[in-house]
Parts: sequence; structure tokens; C-alpha cells
Amino acid sequence: MLGALSGFLMHRSDYCVAGMFRDLFLFRSTRMLKTLMLLIAVSLPLFELIRLTGFVAVPFPFFGPPSLTNLLGGFLFGIGMVLAGGCVVGTLYRLGSGSFPGLLAFLGLVAGSTFFAGLYPQWTLVSRALALPTKAVTLPQLLGLPPWLLVSLLVLVLFPLSWRWFRDGSMLRGSVVDGYLQPWQAALGLALIGGASILLVGMPMGITTSYAKFGAMLLHPLAPEYYASLKYFQLVPLRYTPPLGGNVISGGPGFELDAVALVQFPLILGIIAGSAWSAIRLGEWRLHFQLPWRQVVSAVLGGLIMGLASRMAPACNIWHLFGGLPILALQSFLFLAGLFPGAWLGGVLLTRLVMPRY
Repeated sequence: MLGALSGFLMHRSDYCVAGMFRDLFLFRSTRMLKTLMLLIAVSLPLFELIRLTGFVAVPFPFFGPPSLTNLLGGFLFGIGMVLAGGCVVGTLYRLGSGSFPGLLAFLGLVAGSTFFAGLYPQWTLVSRALALPTKAVTLPQLLGLPPWLLVSLLVLVLFPLSWRWFRDGSMLRGSVVDGYLQPWQAALGLALIGGASILLVGMPMGITTSYAKFGAMLLHPLAPEYYASLKYFQLVPLRYTPPLGGNVISGGPGFELDAVALVQFPLILGIIAGSAWSAIRLGEWRLHFQLPWRQVVSAVLGGLIMGLASRMAPACNIWHLFGGLPILALQSFLFLAGLFPGAWLGGVLLTRLVMPRY
């Protein structure tokens, strides 16, 4: 249900995180980035209220101490998402609406995530070398301050800014068609969906481990001996107790139908289904297979780079921007710092190599 709502909102508003950063450098447009600030401004107090109830443990599963690998992963992810024409979630909602480039990027994501498994032993050495000298996971832990204090200070800054942007119309898009949702409306909806995900699932929305799992499901029957030799697919990074009760559940990138599949597979299917339903209702669902070869290569290569980067970072832009920044996770700040120059370089490659005539 949360995935379907997200897919519907993103399709109706074309709420593309890749587009936010791409448009900043290609067109000097900050409209979509301002709606991201609004999403974070709403998520900050919402997530903190949930934390104060003690109902859900914060930091969430998968978050750990910061490393420069978060910065490097964000940089590569920025390149990939611009070349692919969408991030990991943008790829899904475009796929649901019938986008052939979305399908190509999806296949690239699976391929890149699977390819990372062979690089994992070397990457662990790099990660240790680039680890930062702190065990803190969030900024409040690093500073030794209560989270509510920092959240309150940020809210006092972000809410007046968001209201000012709303009043002057810089978050609005003019000349819209019937059925279109303004991006700021989608931002509010996605912030509420993020809060619901934490209450119901125990963590914000995230799907990138599933791309590695899809690859594992293909690799295991085709090359079982090679699959068994890959240590990455033996990892179990997710181990937690769901907030609605039950025993500890666990899972990882391997082919098994475990807790990762339980949490992320329905979310992926929901995003695709919600977007498809939106497109069908608008009479917009259609497939176009005739694409310039440059766009085909760009979509596949961008997906491949994103798949690799999401394992290196680890996780994707949705996880870090929609889920990590509202809890002031240090990994997410570094990921964001890498995302900006990566998106800039991706824009340069896009305009010079993929569509130079435009």
C-alpha cells in the first residue's frame, strides 16, 4: 500500500530526485530541490516524534558509522541517476508507466548490484581504509546533544524558508495538465508515507538490497558454484524486531526469501503498480521501443553505475535523503555531499555524449 501510494504520487507529479539535481546544473532550476527541502522539513519533527515514543529504534537498521565510502558512493550514484534518467525509485515509477528506458535502467541496476558481489572482498579493504574515526551514527550522537534540540533548530529555519518559497510561487509549476499534482503536494505526501513506513515496518523506504537479491536469484541456479564462492551473498545485514511485534527477523542480499524480500519486494511491486494505475487512469500508459542508441546505452550504463554505487554507499538516494537526513544520519550527509558533484558530472556527460545535438 505504501509503495502504491508512492508510485501514484511520483507519477502524478513527476517527482524525480534525479531531475532535482540534474535541473540544478543544466537549467539553474531549484524548484524541485526546494520541494525536497520541504519534505525533509516535515519529516524531521515527524520522525523525531516517533523516536520519542520509543515505538521504533532510531537509528534505523542498515545505518552505521560514517565513512568516506558514503561520499564516493554518493558521487557515483549522482552520475548514474542522471545518465539513467531517474534514480532507483524514479526508474520504478517510470517503468510502471510504460517507460522502456525505465526497464533498461532497472536491468542495469540488477546487473550492477550483482557485479558488486564479485568486488566485495576488495571493497571491504577500501571501506576500512576510508572509515572515519568515530562510532557515532547520527549528528546528535557525534555532538553529544539531544536529537530534539537539533531538530527544533532546523525546523525553525526550514519551515519559514519553505513558507516563503510557497508564497512567492517558486515551488509551484505553472501550465499543468489535468490530473497533475504539484511537486510540493507530492513532497508532503511522501513525508507522511515515510512516517507511516517507520511506524509499520520499522524503517524508512528502501529497496536497493533487493536489486542484488534479484541478481542472486538469477545467478544461483545458473552458476551455483560461483554463487557459493561470493561472500557478499552470505551476508545478513538486516536483523531487527518489527515494531508491530513478533520475533527477530533477518535477511540479506542472498537469493533466499527472507526479511529483505518481505520488506522490499512488496514496496517495489507497489511503486510499479501505483504508477501503472495512475498512467492508465490518465490514458497515458504506452510502451515505446524505438529509442536512439545513445539513450539505450545511457539508460543501461546509468543503471549499472547506480547499482554499483548503491552497494558501495551503501543504499540509495531515497534511503538517505528521505530517511537518513531526517534523523541527521552522518552517512546521509556524506552521501548528499557526493551526490551534488556526481550529478554535475552526469549532466556534463549527458549533454556532451548522450544528446550533444540538443
